[in-house]
Amino acid sequence: MTQTIMEKEARQTPEVIRGQIQENQKIVTKIADKLHEFKPKMVMIIGRGSSDHAGVFAKYLIEIEAQIPTFAAAPSVSSVYNKQLDLDNALVIVISQSGRSPDILAQAKMAKKGGAYCIALVNDESSPLQDIVDDVLPLKAGKEESVAATKSYLSTLSALLHLVATWTNNQGLLESLNQLPSALDAIIDSPSQLAPTAVDNVNNLVVLGRGLGFAVSKEIALKLKEVCSIHAEAFSSAEFLHGPITLIEQGLAILDCLVADESEASHIEQINEVKRRGAQVIHLHQNKLVAHPRIAPLLVLQRFYIDVAKLSTHRGLNPDVPLGLNKVTKTL
Repeated sequence: MTQTIMEKEARQTPEVIRGQIQENQKIVTKIADKLHEFKPKMVMIIGRGSSDHAGVFAKYLIEIEAQIPTFAAAPSVSSVYNKQLDLDNALVIVISQSGRSPDILAQAKMAKKGGAYCIALVNDESSPLQDIVDDVLPLKAGKEESVAATKSYLSTLSALLHLVATWTNNQGLLESLNQLPSALDAIIDSPSQLAPTAVDNVNNLVVLGRGLGFAVSKEIALKLKEVCSIHAEAFSSAEFLHGPITLIEQGLAILDCLVADESEASHIEQINEVKRRGAQVIHLHQNKLVAHPRIAPLLVLQRFYIDVAKLSTHRGLNPDVPLGLNKVTKTL
């Protein structure tokens, strides 16, 4: 079967990340040294779409590993409402593949003016962001032709892992990060988890995860919308029990995004509860691969990207060119 561009690019991820880790070592060390001196009291993440979902991953990662409050920016505060925030003693991380959306640029300028130390994680190193922020941490994902991001998103997560592990001097995570490309290769070679026929006649579903798994669930839900025209929403499995669980009575399908970390036992308990109530559950997991709990979410997502590309073509769609979407989205 002919692979779509989306699937081909997803399969390039292990090699992309292998090169990224080697090439970014000096800049990561430089930024980490600055953070040790700067000692940020809070972290603000700027991003849209998949980049915003990477920001959710960053929130959990930074709060778990560095114990610093982390939150998402509202770009329209500066681009539409023209307000200036006081960001003295704040670290601001701008995440963008292209670095060209006007609202992201406006928010970055506002953050810099507000006294923040600003870092940009960007794939296009010639973007205007480089002239606004203090430091650029390149994603090194190479050209991505498919509108649906895969390797650039996973390389964003790996760049965040590299930065936070170095910043917090987490030697265990740094050692595991070097094993990440091989682990991604292994999950690529593992059996499919989302069979194309598993969601035949399904147009609405929920993706459940917990913690870092919830961050990945948001990206999974977005891809199901983008390339499969399935209305999918992500919830923390804990939050889902606070009201939305009543939707199960309508025959709701659920994707279980299981990550083997500290949240695993609680998440399984919550998945068992939705099963008890009669939900149709499809399990996404790391296929028994042993991995550091912080890189485990990347393994689940890597396998999903390949499966969802096949699901898209099974539904008669083209995942490389989703209807109504462009590779670079510019909003005010």
